[in-house]
Amino acid sequence: MALVDELLKRNIVTGIAIGIGVAVLAPVVLPALVRAGKPLAKGAIKAGVLLYERSMETFAEVTEVADDIIAEATAELTEEANAAAETDAAAPEPAA
Repeated sequence: MALVDELLKRNIVTGIAIGIGVAVLAPVVLPALVRAGKPLAKGAIKAGVLLYERSMETFAEVTEVADDIIAEATAELTEEANAAAETDAAAPEPAA
């Protein structure tokens, strides 16, 4: 940008020539850039979709593992509570 600013400050003719060059070349260059950019954009979008799908699969697996661990912990707590209740019920009450 500084180079263009310097050119424009030094000589108005240079600035006009650059402007005309851009105006003349834009209709030729822009379609070529669009043609080149479309496959790149499509490739980036495809990569993003694949990344999203893989991350959703990984998230589902992690959620399943966490659910299994929670279910096991809950079952163990219930088992321990039942065993403690049975022990308390089987033990004779102390005489007063």
